Amino acid sequence: MRRRPLGDTDLLVTPLGLGAVKIGRNRKLRYPTAFELPDDDAVAALLHGTLDLGVNLIDTAPAYGRSEELIGQHLAARRDEFVLTTKAGEDFNNDTAVSRFDFSPAAITASVERSLQRLRTGHVDAVLLHSDGDDEAAMNGGAVEALQRLKEQGKTRCIGLSGKTVAGAEAALAWADVLMVEFHADDTSHAHVMRQARERGIGVIVKKGLAAGHLRAEDALAFLVRQDAVDRAVVGTLSLEHLRQNVAAAEAALGASA
Repeated sequence: MRRRPLGDTDLLVTPLGLGAVKIGRNRKLRYPTAFELPDDDAVAALLHGTLDLGVNLIDTAPAYGRSEELIGQHLAARRDEFVLTTKAGEDFNNDTAVSRFDFSPAAITASVERSLQRLRTGHVDAVLLHSDGDDEAAMNGGAVEALQRLKEQGKTRCIGLSGKTVAGAEAALAWADVLMVEFHADDTSHAHVMRQARERGIGVIVKKGLAAGHLRAEDALAFLVRQDAVDRAVVGTLSLEHLRQNVAAAEAALGASA
């Protein structure tokens, strides 16, 4: 897949990325059907297959159960081949299905340090605040300053927000390198803030671009490709064949829009 800059960052990223939630978490998600967590061999095949397909963006989070640990276990030797994004602010216990949120500076710093250990890397390419829905409160208690210090220390190349509200995304324009927003044909509420982000050189990554599996991939990806303000989209899957089909759909849509 073609690689292009993510906003004004120096990251060159493919239009489609792998959202790695399903390899480590299977509870309290919005997917239409339940699924079992994959074994280590299946995870290895998916992760290596993703890179072999030419997809170079992998998105994870401490809230994705064992996802970070598994990525570190299987892809540490290929770290220079992909762009790695993670998050901070939320932890999730897959056994109890309970999330815990903490946006204090100490918690954000400790979270990123744990993520680096689990991912077996000295730095990630982006750390995003993992909002609990009150985006502005998450940003206003020192979390942003903690992320800025981590960036200065070289532990992340970029910082940003994975939020839930338009107001939160608008507030993040003042400091973020990257925004991650939900956007698809059934929810275009972030459209204007995405355009503002693009004008400011802030990268935009779409999450839930298939509406958590409720939209047909070909149609949803074609819709996203037509949006000038969309830099990248991440899709969650446990099937390498589904990812291959999504890559083909995205490339077809890109070709049609050229």
